[in-house]
Amino acid sequence: MTALQICTLAVVAIAGTAVAVVASPLRQTLLLSVYGFALTVLFFVFQAADVALSELVVGGVALPLIILAALRRLADQHPGRSPGADEGSDRGASKR
Repeated sequence: MTALQICTLAVVAIAGTAVAVVASPLRQTLLLSVYGFALTVLFFVFQAADVALSELVVGGVALPLIILAALRRLADQHPGRSPGADEGSDRGASKR
């Protein structure tokens, strides 16, 4: 395994962890796109160009756009809430 492959695997691991850790759906979507591009680079490094091109279209562009459209539609249905707001931010707080 070359140093480039190891570095690319590390970037993919960090990007995947970041997607799972972030709480905001909007930020998760943007990180999901970054994760898709990181996977694209990984597949190119491992010489799987056909898989990389598919990942570029699906994981880097199409899926994040679909999720952003869904978040936008939810924001339109619930105008009082901002898109991507954390739902659990006021948990445990006493309301008087």
